[in-house]
Amino acid sequence: MHPSRAIHGRRSLLLAGRRVVLGVSGSIAAIESPRIARELIRHGADVTAVMSSEASRIVSEEALSFATGHPPVTRLTGDVEHVTLLGPGDDRADLLLIAPATANTISKIAHGIDDTPVTSCASVALGGGVPILLAPAMHAHMGQNPAVRENLARLTSWGVGVIEPASAEGEEKIASPEEVAAAVLHRLVPGPWRGRRVVVVGGASRESIDDVRSVTNESSGETAVQLAVQAHYRGAEVELWAGALQTSVPRFVPTRTWRSVLDLRALVASRSIELSTTDVVLVPAALSDFTLDRRPGKIASRDSETLRLELRRAPKILPELRRRLPSPHRLVGFKLESGRSPTALEGDAKAFLREGELDWVVANDRAAMGAARTRVVLVGRPGTRARWFEGTKAEVAGALLDAIGPSLGSERPGGDPSARTAPPESRPHRPTRRRRPARRRA
Repeated sequence: MHPSRAIHGRRSLLLAGRRVVLGVSGSIAAIESPRIARELIRHGADVTAVMSSEASRIVSEEALSFATGHPPVTRLTGDVEHVTLLGPGDDRADLLLIAPATANTISKIAHGIDDTPVTSCASVALGGGVPILLAPAMHAHMGQNPAVRENLARLTSWGVGVIEPASAEGEEKIASPEEVAAAVLHRLVPGPWRGRRVVVVGGASRESIDDVRSVTNESSGETAVQLAVQAHYRGAEVELWAGALQTSVPRFVPTRTWRSVLDLRALVASRSIELSTTDVVLVPAALSDFTLDRRPGKIASRDSETLRLELRRAPKILPELRRRLPSPHRLVGFKLESGRSPTALEGDAKAFLREGELDWVVANDRAAMGAARTRVVLVGRPGTRARWFEGTKAEVAGALLDAIGPSLGSERPGGDPSARTAPPESRPHRPTRRRRPARRRA
């Protein structure tokens, strides 16, 4: 078994049966292309590399052959590799990913110049409606060149996706392998979440005591981040509303921040128009049940041995969201309990579902807080059975979305679903087939 098969599907099988052509052009960032290929394979994809002659001066054919399990295409022969890979036929690739995409390659594609295997593949893909993603990498001044910007805009107008580079050290550096894979997943994965607008409310609230102290909850916010990431993978347009987090948020997840429950309430009110076209709101946030009046400055610790705080009940956010999210919006609440048996936890979730007029409730015990793995129960409206999920928070987040997704139906808030982002051309998933090895250059 080729070593590339050993990592196949290690992260997910969301790209199982999908074939990606990885175009590698002549940037120093080409050294990242084997890592990008393997990250796609970890999500189940079959990857074949196509290289320009300039790229082969930076990363070897052997490295890409090892990374993908297929010999890379380094020149076009009588086997018309660009047509075989991306032309008509049931076995053509599902997507052309050019990573890295240099200013030179971008400009050639925009003007229909086919003088490398990579640009020839792009020409066939553009003509045949195969989705294309570009991961630019170049010096910052090249990225600001009006000609390059115009060419990128031109390609974008043709439906070509651009994975934003990271600006650092005077360079527009290629996005990380994880970010590139996220863009591929977002473009290719079919299913009920594609084109859905999703808001995830997560993190912990902080209720200020004075200018430097606060009352908060024990929450890392990881569940919220993973729900946002997994929804993005499944093609949703996601926004994360984040309180205090102890985990990082990927660049591809747009984020709005809040601090206290009152801040979150104000955010809900200010975003009422956006919420009216949101399909699903998931609320795994650790929200304080009590708040207090903030004292100005810093309370002196030397003045007394004790400090008395008067807490009052904080406003509830779920009823506020429910009022703004009538059917067909979906509202998913999360409930944390401590020391409850599975049967009792399931009962608590059902009671919370009724009281909050929610569509779904996810409940778990605090024993999983801070742990690498979690176990939750998902409870839906009458007529649906409770389902338990266990695994890492990423695995559980994905499983929850896959369980909720089929209930979303075709009706969408905010008008005609045809106005939403159109999915890429879809074909049924196919078993991975080995290709005839491409001819190696002399």
